[in-house]
Amino acid sequence: MSERQSHPVAGILIAIAAGIALIALGIDVLLVSGAVLLWVGTLYLASARPPAPAPPDRSGVISRENVGELIEHSATPLLLLESGKVAVANRAAQRVLGKHVIGQDARMAFRQPEAVKLLGKNRSGTAIVRGLVRRRDIWRVNQQVIGPHLSALELINLTAEADISRAHTDFVANASHELRTPLASIIGYVETLQEQGTSLDTATSQRFLDTILREAKRLQSLVSDLMSLSRVEAEKHDQPTEVIELASVVERAARDAAGGDRAERLQISSEPQLRIRGDRQQIEQLVRNLVDNALKYGSPGTPVSVEVGETQDGHVRMAVTDQGEGIAPEHLPHLTRRFYRTDPGRSRSSGGTGLGLAIVKHIVERHRGRLDIESRLGEGTSVVVRIPAVSTDADDLS
Repeated sequence: MSERQSHPVAGILIAIAAGIALIALGIDVLLVSGAVLLWVGTLYLASARPPAPAPPDRSGVISRENVGELIEHSATPLLLLESGKVAVANRAAQRVLGKHVIGQDARMAFRQPEAVKLLGKNRSGTAIVRGLVRRRDIWRVNQQVIGPHLSALELINLTAEADISRAHTDFVANASHELRTPLASIIGYVETLQEQGTSLDTATSQRFLDTILREAKRLQSLVSDLMSLSRVEAEKHDQPTEVIELASVVERAARDAAGGDRAERLQISSEPQLRIRGDRQQIEQLVRNLVDNALKYGSPGTPVSVEVGETQDGHVRMAVTDQGEGIAPEHLPHLTRRFYRTDPGRSRSSGGTGLGLAIVKHIVERHRGRLDIESRLGEGTSVVVRIPAVSTDADDLS
């Protein structure tokens, strides 16, 4: 309610008295009259009170219009339901459910038993919905009642989180299986030696001991690869800063992988002074893994070539090629998965852990490179790694 303005009587009387005095002193009447009027007007302006501010609206009324404006640009799919029908769906929700959902009964828009059960209740709650957009999708639907006939729905995509959890579960299961196999073999042979050690001939005992040693080394290789994979994954977002000359690193690592008994099969050709920013230890591990695989799975006695050169788009290209049986096309997309083997029996008998190419993939990703695997049955396999090159005038070569 507005208040009436008070009159500045005292100030007006003073202004009139001052005007009379000025006229008595011989000042022009018009000039004095103007001054008195200005004075009185100023007094009225000074005494005027501003209108009282309107009280805030505390009615708590929420309309679909103001809520729609609020949620429109949210990256989270949000919907406003009015009497069970979709009144507002922001852009993110329309991408998930389609533009046609506006005006539909919300239960028809979802068509999921869990969501229908939640929407049938006029109270806040949560439901987990599977296959909302794609078959393996997992979404959490949150309903929040905000008025007598209004409620808000929030859709949260849990698919990526579920995929990560599933991958971790599969990894633990596969690792446990791989560890269990050599352990079972070691324990079995040790128990046999303990029970019948004195009755076994020397040749049999030596065969048992050789098997124990082979399985123990396989177990050691598996643990080493698991630790390497864990380290590479932990550092994959940290791009290396050390500048290394690739030719010498590749040649040393390739000869280490071949050893003395397979060195004659290596054919190494590299351009000098090719440099990359890289982790020297990881690049050596990458080369050892690729060369060891090529020597293992290439046909006995056939050469394995290691070529290092520069591409026209400013990358260093390293290719390791064998002349083995090759890999069927359906296996190629899965070769970098952990513990994936095209021939499990052959891989285990040759001492493979199933982690070599997974480690290679993560090392290449950390170096901002690219990994390609090409193979033809009966001809062989070529693994190509491309990593951005560093200019030859870089002065921080380590």
